Amino acid sequence: MCAKEIALRYGVNPHQKPARAYVKAGELPFRALNGAPGYINLMDLLNGWQLVRELKEATGLPAAASFKHVSPAGAAIGAPMSPAVAQSSFADDMELTPLATAYARARGADRMSSFGDAIALSDPCDIATAKLIRREVSDCVVAPAYEQGVVDILKEKSGGRYLVLEMNPKYEPASPIETREIFGIALEQPRNTYRITDAMLAKVVTQRKDFPAEAKRDIVVGTIALKYTQSNSVGFSYDGQVIGMGAGQQSRLHCVRLAASKADLWHLRQHPCVLALKFRKQVGRADRNNAIEQFLTDDVALFDTGAWKEVFAKRPDRLSAEEKRAWLDSRKGVSLSSDAFFPFRDSIDRAAKSGVSYVLEPGGSARDADVIAAADEYGMAMAFSGVRLFHH
Repeated sequence: MCAKEIALRYGVNPHQKPARAYVKAGELPFRALNGAPGYINLMDLLNGWQLVRELKEATGLPAAASFKHVSPAGAAIGAPMSPAVAQSSFADDMELTPLATAYARARGADRMSSFGDAIALSDPCDIATAKLIRREVSDCVVAPAYEQGVVDILKEKSGGRYLVLEMNPKYEPASPIETREIFGIALEQPRNTYRITDAMLAKVVTQRKDFPAEAKRDIVVGTIALKYTQSNSVGFSYDGQVIGMGAGQQSRLHCVRLAASKADLWHLRQHPCVLALKFRKQVGRADRNNAIEQFLTDDVALFDTGAWKEVFAKRPDRLSAEEKRAWLDSRKGVSLSSDAFFPFRDSIDRAAKSGVSYVLEPGGSARDADVIAAADEYGMAMAFSGVRLFHH
């Protein structure tokens, strides 16, 4: 049975006590099967649950999300992974179910940001997914149910304190109105129930008109993820998953730069030189992530100080700027979703460097013509949805 109210460990910060979660009528739609929830845990898990539920409804496939600080670091559906994606996601040594594949993809989108994540699963958590979660550093998980033996596996994490939340899959809020209080002032609005489908691509404004089935799927995946991402936000998606999320930036160009840089790292992690890196046996998964990040970026401290000897079996030859560029230029067909219009063409110019071929944005800028012209220069297909998807 679920309670009407539960006490939380604390609020957003440890000094914000007491804290609680409650409903005005009825019972809470979730229960903790293990561990005790915190305020931020619930913010991440409840947003993540809505995201994966909507992804499942839109695609018919199991879905997973990796949430950090009320935005998804990654989200994906359970489409098969290529060997390179599986290896770069540190999931090539396991037999994966579709749900486990969805989480491996979601976690693999941005493994640095997913460290200590909140996990949302659209389907009952199975043994394969639990085993994958067990070996990653995460704080909590929400799912509609857990197969026999799964909770026992998850209890092995965090000294037995790992939060396992079971969500009532039939739950719908009693009221279509949501209320938030800030500084003693109550704000009220209808919840954002807009349904994301490929019908949003009906108004194509570029010379290129085609959105193949894969691009339509990726646009839907990316746009659903944006709906639950702190604004301003821009998401890059490819092959059924988010590969780069630029969340919470004041400038739309900075959103694109952030999302593009993460998408670039996702692509570069699949470079043969990266896949061939030899680590010392005692180096854990998180330290391998950090080392790969330094291997691929301009942060050369690991290699300048000689600390690489503690990580790698031998000093690897780093990729040149030209080699990186050639690898990134080989990737095309990336989809971009934006939660609001592009005010300038600079976002399109940056997106083109990261293989973007398909774009969905609301339109409505005074410089729409400039943005369309930029997309035409790069041979992109772009649609205006007419729908802004801010999330705060």
